[in-house]
Amino acid sequence: MKTFTDTAGRTWTLALTIDAAKRVKGLLGVNLLELDAGDPPLLTRLGTDVILLCDVIFALVKPQADAVGVSDEQFAAALGGDAVFAAQTAFYEELMDFFRKLGRTDLAKAVDAQRRMIDLAVARIETRIDKLDLEAAVSKTLSEADGESTRGGPSTNSPPSSVSTPAR
Repeated sequence: MKTFTDTAGRTWTLALTIDAAKRVKGLLGVNLLELDAGDPPLLTRLGTDVILLCDVIFALVKPQADAVGVSDEQFAAALGGDAVFAAQTAFYEELMDFFRKLGRTDLAKAVDAQRRMIDLAVARIETRIDKLDLEAAVSKTLSEADGESTRGGPSTNSPPSSVSTPAR
């Protein structure tokens, strides 16, 4: 079992069991035991669709939420960026533990690879952003815009349109 804390200071425990998997499937139509199903596969969708991920996590903790009177909306309201990151980390760790204990090390490795791929993609994008010369990009864009308005823009000495020319 893995835990995370939301922005309201509530600690939630994620436990992937068959009962929890059935609850997620019943509430969301998402089968956590078939990570490679779908196009794109469920594991990819969970890694790219934050709302789906948070819905799955809420379905996993729903009995806890019901016990303390926390609705889906209240749960979501307490999931700022840091809490979502903590919940995502706990979720992936719980998935890996479940599949390892089930003897499906292939699926545990797939979950770990998905988590590492997200981390790598974020790092690469940050590196690309850090390398951007924003001043040069803005200057270039403004120069191109100025060039278009003097070269390719409409002339102020155009003849009047035929709509305004009286018929003969």
